[in-house]
Formats: sequence, C-alpha cells, structure tokens
Amino acid sequence: VQLQASGGGLVQAGGSLRLSCVVSVSSPFRLYVLGWYRQTPGTQRELVAEISTGYRKTYADSAKGRFTVSRDNAAKTVYLQMNGLKPEDTAVYFCYAKVPNSSAKYWGQGTQVTVSS
Repeated sequence: VQLQASGGGLVQAGGSLRLSCVVSVSSPFRLYVLGWYRQTPGTQRELVAEISTGYRKTYADSAKGRFTVSRDNAAKTVYLQMNGLKPEDTAVYFCYAKVPNSSAKYWGQGTQVTVSS
C-alpha cells in the first residue's frame, strides 16, 4: 500500500486548503478506512479526521465545523477540506489507510500546512 499526499502550503488565518491523498492498493480501495493525522515538532501525531468504509466520519474536536473529510473510491483518493484555518493548525499532515478492526496503518509521506496570523 502506498499513499501520496499533496495540497499543503502557506495560507493566512481564515483561509482554506484542500489536502489530497492518492492511495495505491492491490485490494479494493473501498475496504480501507482512511483518514488524516497531524504532527508538530516534539509532539505525537494526533487524529484530525477519519472516514470509514461506510462513509461514517469522525473528527477531532479541533476540526469539527471547519474540516471535512471525504473519499472518492473511484479515484482511490481521500480528501481533507480545511476552512477557517488557524495558526494552531500549522503542522505536517499525514494521510493513512487501514483495514477495519486492525491497528496497523499505512502512512503517506506528510504534507506541510502553515497558517500565518
């Protein structure tokens, strides 16, 4: 399983970005739970959003109302639409894929999001 994330960048507070992550898998893409974590230097990765195989969405409290996770099974891609960005959203964002009921995750390479005040 390989994941390629893109879409990060520098944006002013209040702005928007859309992250994309293309997933290369040999097994059916629809079988994977997908999501996004983020990490700042010296901290652990924290879950931002997750979307299940049945399109159920889970968000961190910090992301609720501002971020939207979605998936396109035909394009084998997971997205993270981020609106109303704040300086505290600055982090490296990592996409992941996992099989349901498994703790093992496959990770993308990370994409930097920087929000200026």
